[in-house]
Amino acid sequence: MAFYRNGSSFSMISRQAYRSSTLQQIVDKSPRNAIPSDFLKWCLLGCIRTSKFASGFSPLKQKPLDSIIDMERAKEKSAEELADIWDDYHLGRGHIAASMKSKLYKLLEQRASSCRYFVIPLWKGSGYTTMFVQVQAPHILITGLEDYKARGTQAAPYFTVSYYTEFAESKDLVLVRGDIVFTSKLTDSEAKWLLDTVQSFYLNDVRYKLVERFNRETSEFEFKDVLQTLEMPIM
Repeated sequence: MAFYRNGSSFSMISRQAYRSSTLQQIVDKSPRNAIPSDFLKWCLLGCIRTSKFASGFSPLKQKPLDSIIDMERAKEKSAEELADIWDDYHLGRGHIAASMKSKLYKLLEQRASSCRYFVIPLWKGSGYTTMFVQVQAPHILITGLEDYKARGTQAAPYFTVSYYTEFAESKDLVLVRGDIVFTSKLTDSEAKWLLDTVQSFYLNDVRYKLVERFNRETSEFEFKDVLQTLEMPIM
């Protein structure tokens, strides 16, 4: 059993036999688009702007972890118990939940500091659409590349991800929460696939070479290499 904050009181949530996978192998099912030449400047409507990064991106101020869970009771749980509770709590609530070891988060943070942007094909129906990704720890922002090309810095993210590091040292655990901003654009399963896939490109050494090429050697980047990596047809 786990206690979660519900207003000023706590409500009890029973644990279910469900666990979100964190870094599963991705082999699943977006036409070749021009790579954006400038940086995104997103901020989710209603979120608080904080100091800007050098690129001009205004980061989201994530919902404090202690407004979601009872931190004192969470401290009493093992890393595995807390990860299970986190997954169960978010199931069916319009969020995507996951967790990872702190060393993996540190690797993602380190790699994203110099290679923040990438493109991911998302299979929809009989074809794919290209998603534009910005990783700026502790956040990931994802929107449609066509929306970004049409609206520029006014393009709103379809999906946002926040990483919580409060238990990174004590439990070697980082909690991950994804929020689908536009449910008309993404389903829960698509958002989960995007989260897993983005993480895999930053945490897998072979896949990360494509991320580096996209950010550092743009003229050498070939979108078909991403398609081949994900075993998607080249259309």
